[in-house]
Amino acid sequence: MKKRIPHSPFQLCVGLVVAALFAVVLDGCGNATSKSAQAGTGPQPIPVAVATAEKRDVPVFLEGLGSVQAYNTVSLKSRVDGQIVEIAFKEGQFVKQGDLLLVIDPRPYQVQLEQAQAALARDQAQLKNAQLDYDRYQGLVKDGVIAQQQFDTQKALVNQLQGTVQTDQAAIDTAKLQLVYTRITSPVNGRIGLRLVDIGNMVHATDTNPLLVITQLQPIAVVFTLPEDALPNVSQHMHGGALTVEAYSRDDATKIAAGKLLTIDNQIDQTTGTGKLKAIFENTDNALWPNQFVNAHLLLETKKGAIVVPAAAIQRGPQGGAFTYVVKSDKTVEVRPVKVAFTQANISAVDSGLNAGDIVVTDGQDKLQGGSRVDPHAGSATSASKSGQMAGTPGQ
Repeated sequence: MKKRIPHSPFQLCVGLVVAALFAVVLDGCGNATSKSAQAGTGPQPIPVAVATAEKRDVPVFLEGLGSVQAYNTVSLKSRVDGQIVEIAFKEGQFVKQGDLLLVIDPRPYQVQLEQAQAALARDQAQLKNAQLDYDRYQGLVKDGVIAQQQFDTQKALVNQLQGTVQTDQAAIDTAKLQLVYTRITSPVNGRIGLRLVDIGNMVHATDTNPLLVITQLQPIAVVFTLPEDALPNVSQHMHGGALTVEAYSRDDATKIAAGKLLTIDNQIDQTTGTGKLKAIFENTDNALWPNQFVNAHLLLETKKGAIVVPAAAIQRGPQGGAFTYVVKSDKTVEVRPVKVAFTQANISAVDSGLNAGDIVVTDGQDKLQGGSRVDPHAGSATSASKSGQMAGTPGQ
């Protein structure tokens, strides 16, 4: 049997301290667990992005793809045969109507004119002599000095020579016209393309290739397409005045020019279900060029005092009805049914259900239901893209 060694007072003190510390640790862990459990039982705010409904004027645009077309394109050809003796233009030059462009050797046509004038002078002299004889015969036939047949023959000769004189005058006019055709002038204001002929080239009125091409850039046209369903609405608004059309770059980010809608085509393309529209642009800065691809934005109307919110705030219910989550002052949300007038670009215009200043949820709706507590923070703004303008097709 072992002999039991009694504990010293120091060992007893150390043991008591260790036991006290262990009890404190156990109590702290228990309190933390209890507090954590209590905290987990309460609902946590759901973080969401929000935006404020605004009241403002909203331009309604219809957008279509289009291309630029020259208002007039002229392929100039010679109307007479001859050799080019002068070129009075430079490639890429802007010319005005009536400016001299080319000169074809006029000498052969000048000779023809002089020949026609000489023939006219000869025939006029013969006519004058025949007319004098006719005047004398009128008195002689009355006195019975000459036969009636001789008088009638003289009268026919006068008429014949009068016709000859008229033919000579027509030949002179033709020769003068040929001389005019030797000087080729610009029929329109426009820009000349690349030169297709040189001095000394022989040209003919029957040539298929043009001498040069002039395109009228001021004004200039843009032809674009819109869905056929939009055409009746456009036609109705055209009765109120000319509609504005804006041309944007290929990436639809840069505004190039603004013009006016001219007309709607008289038929619809059945293969695409679209109609063509034509707009005219003054193009004073020559920003538009023929065959250039553009995005056309047709300003249909401006909706005054519309309530607008980001399009992301509009939700659809199981039955297809539109609604949005509105954040109340106590940071809970309510489900608010709304009637959407149209949606375009990144905004929606609301006819009813919202007021200016209402705070709507734009992100995080999948975690919400009526009465949910939220932690709102600023989300997407209702400011429109493209410098305050929207482009799109209105839809209910």
